[in-house]
Amino acid sequence: MLSLPPSVRIFVYTQPADMRRGFDGLSAIVEQSLTQDPLSGHLFVFFNRRRDRTKILFWDRDGYALWYKRLERGTFELLRPVAADPDALPQLEITYRDLSMLLDGVDLSSVRRRRRYTRPA
Repeated sequence: MLSLPPSVRIFVYTQPADMRRGFDGLSAIVEQSLTQDPLSGHLFVFFNRRRDRTKILFWDRDGYALWYKRLERGTFELLRPVAADPDALPQLEITYRDLSMLLDGVDLSSVRRRRRYTRPA
């Protein structure tokens, strides 16, 4: 798929998105609903209501790039924010490994992770 440096963050928009939206429409969601900078170089993942299509928007140094996938059978896992705060933003931050598994059809809730060292923030 993509080769990403560790500084790139991945944000999933947890509400259904209109897949007719293009670069400008999705970047407007990033700015207004996610309150993020679409030119940051981070990845922004969107799913449609049926969860059989996804778009990933990112800024690639000199312009937007859009990655689009449509499943012929099955659906992507429905991701929900961990906090049940009604005022929370409709976003969820995931890792590159999670994104890769999500696109491959792995149920992230059933994944058992072993402890690893993570550098404190």
